[in-house]
Amino acid sequence: MYCLQWLIPVLLLPKPLNSPMLQTHSVFMLLYLAGFFLERKPCTMCSIIFIAAVILLCYSGVGNCLFWTTCEDTNTCESEVY
Repeated sequence: MYCLQWLIPVLLLPKPLNSPMLQTHSVFMLLYLAGFFLERKPCTMCSIIFIAAVILLCYSGVGNCLFWTTCEDTNTCESEVY
């Protein structure tokens, strides 16, 4: 379970409110995870737990996923920011 200490903080990073930064954040998260899995080669159990957590997070509600945004129009994304 030592592998999870590097994966769990990824789930806790907040998504940016600025819509152009959402794409940059998504690309950064995908590249970080790809690099982590290629370099550290986490155990199978840690990988399954992390993937299950990401799936549960992404499908638990609208806008919760850290890999993509649910806004179809950038104007609606910016209008939600207060």
